[in-house]
Amino acid sequence: MTLREQAEAIWSAGVAAVDSAALVRRAIQSDHRVVTIVGEKFDLASIGRIVVVGAGKAGAGMAAGTEASLGWDLVASKVVGWVNVPSDCVRPLQQIHLHAARPAGVNEPTSDGVVGCQRILELVSSLDENDLCLVLISGGGSALLPAPIPGISLDDKLKVTRCLMRSGATIQELNTVRKRLSLVKGGGLLRAATAGRMIALIISDVPGDPLDIIASGPTVCDTGTAQDALAVLQKYSPRTTPDALVPESVWRVLEEQTRTSASRHAPTIPCRNCIIGNNQTALDAAASHAWSLGFEVRNLGTDRQGIASDIGVELAETCLTSLQKAQGKGFCFLGGGEPVVKLAVTDRPRKGGRNQEVALAAGCRWGNEDIRRFIVLSGGTDGEDGPTDAAGAFYDTVVQKNAKERVLQPDEFLAINDSYTFFDQVGGLIKTGPTHTNVMDLQIALVAGDEQ
Repeated sequence: MTLREQAEAIWSAGVAAVDSAALVRRAIQSDHRVVTIVGEKFDLASIGRIVVVGAGKAGAGMAAGTEASLGWDLVASKVVGWVNVPSDCVRPLQQIHLHAARPAGVNEPTSDGVVGCQRILELVSSLDENDLCLVLISGGGSALLPAPIPGISLDDKLKVTRCLMRSGATIQELNTVRKRLSLVKGGGLLRAATAGRMIALIISDVPGDPLDIIASGPTVCDTGTAQDALAVLQKYSPRTTPDALVPESVWRVLEEQTRTSASRHAPTIPCRNCIIGNNQTALDAAASHAWSLGFEVRNLGTDRQGIASDIGVELAETCLTSLQKAQGKGFCFLGGGEPVVKLAVTDRPRKGGRNQEVALAAGCRWGNEDIRRFIVLSGGTDGEDGPTDAAGAFYDTVVQKNAKERVLQPDEFLAINDSYTFFDQVGGLIKTGPTHTNVMDLQIALVAGDEQ
């Protein structure tokens, strides 16, 4: 295998380990009398309806896994469901409706998402004490579950989201704001539900798996405050600046919440939140595959956030400093997380994503070095990287050679965050289509050993 093929195989092994349908099938077992969900048993004779709702990039696979685990007869007799997913994930299922809540590659709330949210709220509020509510949550759920509170519009929420994302806010900071502006997030779905029992199966896309942050915590009571949200807005887009991007209506609503000490009523039904897959699951599988290929594995952790270009430079330097140590076996450096891209000011057209930026920054750090024994690959486990059709990119000696032949200067593309345009010309993009899972990114740096 070439070094590129080995890197791709390691990344693919990580993604396969968090296949959403497989994760759900391991969490749910059913026979003709009892259904068991993450170890909790329910007598089918005592259950009225099983309502399945949710949202996320892994939603389609999770819904399919749910139907497969419950079985055709049980699904036909007791199950009804609605799950908001990206448009390219929609497919027919037996009883669970997959709703196109946003276009592919556009991770922003839409009016279609609002319609889907309304349907989900209607379903969970129509249940009684004999019913079971199963919630399927995965990364990307925040944008797929838009339900603005009174006083602000979807457009207001969209402007806030764009402002924070483009300013480099972390997912924690972004969700701190979104929860205070939503009827569903921050425990809103749980408060609306009237079932006898709720269980949420969650595939995490946030470092540390904080239940209140993943998809903005629709089944977890919000511990944040309106003051916390105001602090985030003030940090990234101060109200007093001439070019403030946060709508005035958002400031007013949050300030009113602080003045009235507005509290949300406590949920009336019990809910159990269960993480069934995360970045560590993928990282462990990737590490195992790297070992099988003969690499010494170095785990860089699952909480690598920061600036994408800085992480790319770090990976490139790690390869350079490890070259002399790669006697016999090579090294595989593995990391996970979700860095951010800090956008440069430019009026030139550009296209890219954080994973492509990681790979491009690594290439820029290497410059004209001999990198025949190096590769850096970074890819989103969901198959999406920014508003592009790529999951990520890799930088190796072939990419370097192609760039030289085309007289392309990588640093010029990096300077304006135009990574996709660069890799599209030199053959470095990773394209998988939707993977139906989402546990953040996997970053891989390989240093080939003398024996490889």
